[in-house]
Amino acid sequence: MSEYDATLFANEVFYRAFADRDFAAMEEIWSSGATVVCIHPGWTALVGYTEVMASWRRILANRNAPAIACHQAEAFVYGEVAFVVCYEQIDDNFLVATNIFRRENGRWKMVHHQAGPSAPPPSDDDEDSDEPAPRPN
Repeated sequence: MSEYDATLFANEVFYRAFADRDFAAMEEIWSSGATVVCIHPGWTALVGYTEVMASWRRILANRNAPAIACHQAEAFVYGEVAFVVCYEQIDDNFLVATNIFRRENGRWKMVHHQAGPSAPPPSDDDEDSDEPAPRPN
């Protein structure tokens, strides 16, 4: 698997944990070996694993929260650091998100997530795919 694909896979793991309300999976995808930061829409910056995980515990425990879907994820890999830019869809609303990962023991771990309001994502030329064309690393 290319580093581009591995980064997109890590991003998928994050959104699967979010969509499934799986706190254990959410804990696993975040780095516990680096200072992490999370900026939820409308929140102040949360710094540190304990503070970030406490926010996710509250969010994922809310069984009335709407479903989330990730669209048009695109990865950018720079050695031991990578980031993904994608669109989050919650009901009929869209957010644009940046997720930053660093390689730890051969696995991509999230160190930063930030999402904010956005217009709907631009339409793809290929309407059957939510995936962008692969970029060279």
